[in-house]
Amino acid sequence: MRFLIAFLLPLSTFSFALGLTLPLMRFERLLLLEDRPSLIDMVLSLYQDQEYLLTALVAAFSIGFPAAKIVLTHVAALSGGKSRSLGLLAAVSKWSMLDVMLVALVLFAAKTSGLAEASVLPGLWFYAAATIGTAFTAFLAKSQSR
Repeated sequence: MRFLIAFLLPLSTFSFALGLTLPLMRFERLLLLEDRPSLIDMVLSLYQDQEYLLTALVAAFSIGFPAAKIVLTHVAALSGGKSRSLGLLAAVSKWSMLDVMLVALVLFAAKTSGLAEASVLPGLWFYAAATIGTAFTAFLAKSQSR
């Protein structure tokens, strides 16, 4: 089990970094215009449009909570489950799938609105892999502490 944690945790961390920086989706509008935003680009765009509340929500649930979960999973794995991080990890884990749902809703809205053609790019797959890998590693770290 320790080998699996040692393998999955760095892989999840790396996937999360790629998921934040690589383009998530491709939006084609009017056959000529194309957007390929990353998650960081989306947050920055919201901030530039002065959508401060939405910026804070998207940044917290798509970047902040997942990053905190990864850090807490690292701490729990390194301490062998003998730290306070497991309690915090349980609290943060409740919000962990909300980030993937948020991105899926944006993709669904773009496809059904008829204003843009949308398709998934590698950033979304890395982001989803990071979410699933971190969730599984957190489960292994919790069961290791028992």
